[in-house]
Amino acid sequence: MRILVIGSGAREHALVLGLAKDPAVSEIHVAPGNVGMQNVATVHLEATDVANPELMLQIAKEVAAELVVIGPEIPLVAGVADVLRDHGFAVFGPNQAAAQIEGSKAFAKDVMEKAGVKTARAQQLLPGADDAEIEAALDNFGPQFVVKDDGLAAGKGVVVTPDRQAARDHVDAVLAAGNPVLLESFLDGPEVSLFCLVDGETVVPLLPAQDHKRVRDNDEGPNTGGMGAYCPLPWLPENGVQRIVDEVCVPVAREMVARGCAYSGLLYAGLAWGQDGPSVVEFNCRFGDPETQAVLALLQTPLATLLHAVATGTLAEHPALEWEDGYALTVVLAAYNYPDTPRKGDVITGADHEAVRHAGTAVDAEGQLISAGGRVLNVVGTGATLAAAREQAYEVLAGIELEGGHYRSDIALPAVEGKIHI
Repeated sequence: MRILVIGSGAREHALVLGLAKDPAVSEIHVAPGNVGMQNVATVHLEATDVANPELMLQIAKEVAAELVVIGPEIPLVAGVADVLRDHGFAVFGPNQAAAQIEGSKAFAKDVMEKAGVKTARAQQLLPGADDAEIEAALDNFGPQFVVKDDGLAAGKGVVVTPDRQAARDHVDAVLAAGNPVLLESFLDGPEVSLFCLVDGETVVPLLPAQDHKRVRDNDEGPNTGGMGAYCPLPWLPENGVQRIVDEVCVPVAREMVARGCAYSGLLYAGLAWGQDGPSVVEFNCRFGDPETQAVLALLQTPLATLLHAVATGTLAEHPALEWEDGYALTVVLAAYNYPDTPRKGDVITGADHEAVRHAGTAVDAEGQLISAGGRVLNVVGTGATLAAAREQAYEVLAGIELEGGHYRSDIALPAVEGKIHI
């Protein structure tokens, strides 16, 4: 099977490594990919405009792809999957209409309301809202304010704060940029990320994971695209995954079918598990980053064959998934000044290790590996226990040098110490 993967981050690196293990795979191409993938795939580094359907179609034709796997949300929301399918390609990833589950938080709220799925109470503010309207909306929320950019914000468009002025500042900033704002009630309880393969009304869950969004230890500092993740979750109730599937993912899949935009691909449910069980914080229309790096590290089922089943509408016929026993964890090494304006061009040493997943990297004129983005690379650890997986990942990370680079030292630590409770 010849496969084209669209995307360039550590998520796509993890997908490529997983696909390469499948005996059914003969060839992997990545557009644009990154320098870390070059030993397992043909990278098309010039193809940076992943939201350009015609460019992605051209590459798919050139490589005669038998499966196209779309990693990021931007090309999905731009309708790249639609154009590829219109030209006969098998595509893993939802169509443009279904991708609005991530592209528009207001759309997602409407889907959940119709499907009877628990989520936060919400109110939308549109660009042009006046001062009185904004203040009246803020009066409806708090004391913990949740303010979201109602669009794609790479995980960084959300402010959660007890400070009303900080909430107002984010409302003003998002509206000034011409985007709608969504105010939400705060959902208490530990967060869960559950990836589900969805093929119409067929829903198959992967392992539950937990992301760490804040940039610094102890969940301090601004939100990022994710600083690390681990799976599975030792604190989740035994029936936790099934409850999420039954109460959230299946009803949403059925509602999407009813709307005429049946889902095909990976549905990511981000949830808070409170006293009454799971409530949805957000949906994503693709594999999450960095959770994918941890989840795929434990998957034993051949990945390409699995994703091809989703893309061709045969997921219901696929055998049950098989997983390696134990735990997996990934830690993100970020560039100096991330998540603000990260510095690029710093030399990286010690990253030549099988546990490393490249994200924002490049090679300079001297052939040195350098930073080329905010989240520079991930390190993945696995082990029979979560503590062992942590130890493995951090041991590798300790040998990597990046001037000004930083990472969280407490990924999965609260779970290891038994501090997370339902």
